Amino acid sequence: MLIDNHGRVTNYLRLSVTDSCNLRCQYCMPEEGVSFAKRSELLSWDELFTLAKVFVGMGVNKIRITGGEPFVRKGLMSFLEKLAYLPGLDDISITTNATLIGPHIQALKKLHISSINVSLDSLDRQRVHAITRRDSFDTVIANVHQLVDHGFDVKLNCVVMAGINIDDIIPFVHFANQNPINVRFLEEMPFNGQSIGGKVLEWDHVRILALIKSHFPRIEKLPTSQSSTSVNYKVPGGMGSFGVIPSFSRTFCGTCNRIRVSAKGHLQTCLYAAETVDLKPMVRGILDPEGLESSIYAAIQSRYKDGFEAEKRLTNIQSMTLIGG
Repeated sequence: MLIDNHGRVTNYLRLSVTDSCNLRCQYCMPEEGVSFAKRSELLSWDELFTLAKVFVGMGVNKIRITGGEPFVRKGLMSFLEKLAYLPGLDDISITTNATLIGPHIQALKKLHISSINVSLDSLDRQRVHAITRRDSFDTVIANVHQLVDHGFDVKLNCVVMAGINIDDIIPFVHFANQNPINVRFLEEMPFNGQSIGGKVLEWDHVRILALIKSHFPRIEKLPTSQSSTSVNYKVPGGMGSFGVIPSFSRTFCGTCNRIRVSAKGHLQTCLYAAETVDLKPMVRGILDPEGLESSIYAAIQSRYKDGFEAEKRLTNIQSMTLIGG
């Protein structure tokens, strides 16, 4: 079992398999894009599997596959087939923009990968085009419905951005009422690869929830696991639910159970931390399992108390696609 220096159990790995993405979302990267890693810089599928196996051996029982966009990397499904049979791994989930997942839905179902998070910031086709800088809405919404029809646990992640998609909040709640999905509203975070220059968050979790309550005064709060980043609610009679994630306010740091590894093998113990541990040399070439475990354990024992403490030393604002979500 991995227990950090603040007594928090770490059993959840967010494993990025690529930093590349086929969209250019405004809050994730600048319009011109970012410098994606060369193929030689990325961990191979075998190296990613070795890392996953080591983490599971140390107590991780949940792995979320992230990117960039995971499905842009050739070989993902073969990797997932190996991962699905890793002893001790109880839960595999995926975060995707759902532009490329369609042809793989049946195979994912057979692998018992049932939880899919879809990044979707609007239900308006033109607005999605403006946010992502790509014409992707029709494909995404069709794949969302296909996932629901196949019985997947689907969560839609909507980043709430002042002046851009505030008008989508209430339609998303209606969408959740009409479909068995969970819509989650995320506070906007400063990870678009550019400096935020003292930005003040206009739409925090309190204001988002207040707006929803003004339209749906009878919402019910749902039970939430201790380590959940989302506070979830339901409109009586609705098929689905909605949640609010205080990703910028960081109210959930005290129960954080997750750790991140980028596609280049950099271990990051907090989304707001500047420091990373390069695990690639230990999984490339001659494998040193004990040294790898020691490096992971040392990183866990030097975690910041919360994102605010970590942010004090953050000087370089990375793109979210490079961090791994």
